[in-house]
Amino acid sequence: MGSGTTSGQLEVKGRRLKVRNLDRVIYPEAGTTKGELLDYYVRVAETMLPHLRDRLLHMHRYPEGVDGPRFWQKACPEHRPEWVPTAPVWSRDKQANTDFCVVNDLPTLLWAVNIGSIELHTSLHLIHDLQRPTAMAFDLDPGEGVGVLECGEVALRLRDLFEDSGREAFVKTSGSKGLQVYVPLDREATYAETKPAARAIAELLECERPERVVSRMAKALRPGKVLVDWSQNTEHKSIVCVYSARAKRRPTVSTPLRWDELEGAVDARDPDRLVFEMADVLERVVEHGDLFAPLAAGQQSS
Repeated sequence: MGSGTTSGQLEVKGRRLKVRNLDRVIYPEAGTTKGELLDYYVRVAETMLPHLRDRLLHMHRYPEGVDGPRFWQKACPEHRPEWVPTAPVWSRDKQANTDFCVVNDLPTLLWAVNIGSIELHTSLHLIHDLQRPTAMAFDLDPGEGVGVLECGEVALRLRDLFEDSGREAFVKTSGSKGLQVYVPLDREATYAETKPAARAIAELLECERPERVVSRMAKALRPGKVLVDWSQNTEHKSIVCVYSARAKRRPTVSTPLRWDELEGAVDARDPDRLVFEMADVLERVVEHGDLFAPLAAGQQSS
């Protein structure tokens, strides 16, 4: 991995950002550099920022690239620029506030990526109301022996369940092995309602197809099955933001899908149709716009 020496000052919307090591290889298998990663986030920012805005940021930091040291960070670094906004959240464990970064504009987005945050994970709620999620989310994670196509089958069943109740669901790749299904909510819902509801739906799917679906986290139960992880529906957790790059072997991205293309991939038994890297995503945004736009509004589109 190249150490990288290029650096400079970026002027971004009136903010000055010091960038370093632009030629450092972040993804060795693809040869993708830090400069190229920053360029991706510049290009996708207009589409991505509505999904980051006013949400708590959880950072997965890889300062030396995907093969180097990594750490998970909730508290916004003390060395942040004075223009990076934060939101205090009371921690019962620490008996003190944790100040989370909030990414509301392009300079803050680039600052977060520049300090090694390849992956950007966000809360399901906004900073103004910590108990009211704007969506219910299901993280579909394949166990050993199954993959994204089996996750696709479960996602399509979730879509049908919500359609039957008059609600629209949206699906994206995780950018890793699985898929994630979101259902926009009105602002009256609280986690006290959505978490048990999500659990009940996961358990229903398990009852329908116990040979293929599991709703419990125990690893011993997961081989050959898709875990429908409902536990993300809490104020304490986060989920990878749509359009975020992932710290995998290649620069894959959490990418919104059309339901018909998911159906096509499942029918064709072609998992490669559900893998998208940075350049693919930029092309898809031009072609399709933001397929997750109703999630940014935080309410049902219908």
